[in-house]
Amino acid sequence: MAVSKLRDAIVRAADEGDRRWFFGGGAHRWMATATETDGAYLLFEDNMEQGKTTPLHLHPEADESMYVLDGRILMYLDGEQREVGPGGLVLVPRGMPHAFLVVSETARVLCLLTPGIGQEFYWGASEPFDPDQPGVVDFGRIHASAQANGGIEILGPPPFGSKG
Repeated sequence: MAVSKLRDAIVRAADEGDRRWFFGGGAHRWMATATETDGAYLLFEDNMEQGKTTPLHLHPEADESMYVLDGRILMYLDGEQREVGPGGLVLVPRGMPHAFLVVSETARVLCLLTPGIGQEFYWGASEPFDPDQPGVVDFGRIHASAQANGGIEILGPPPFGSKG
């Protein structure tokens, strides 16, 4: 079995990395891109406010790990719900329908996709972050990027009913 070696070492301080406003809500700080890891993974921090939710979706070719740094999220995993707080981890296997809802005032989550499939979706569904401009939530852009770039399949609206 061949061992893949990263092209270059990656060292980023907490305030470094591309920042992007995600049209689903939240500001991403990109810590490692798929290009930088030769496709092995992609890693970003997601800073969100209460009420941010995702549509029901799946990643057909990547496993998604979410490590909660601060705050609390409600995870929907293939029909089951579970609240996850600081220090908690969620591993969503490829192909599993899932969504989440931020239930605390704010939340910070580290998101890892392995392999690094889906970066084009995130780039197409975001724009450079501007701290002086409020971000616009636009699920139409999310759906359009999913269709154009792949890496994710949108299955339906958020599954949280009146909680969202």
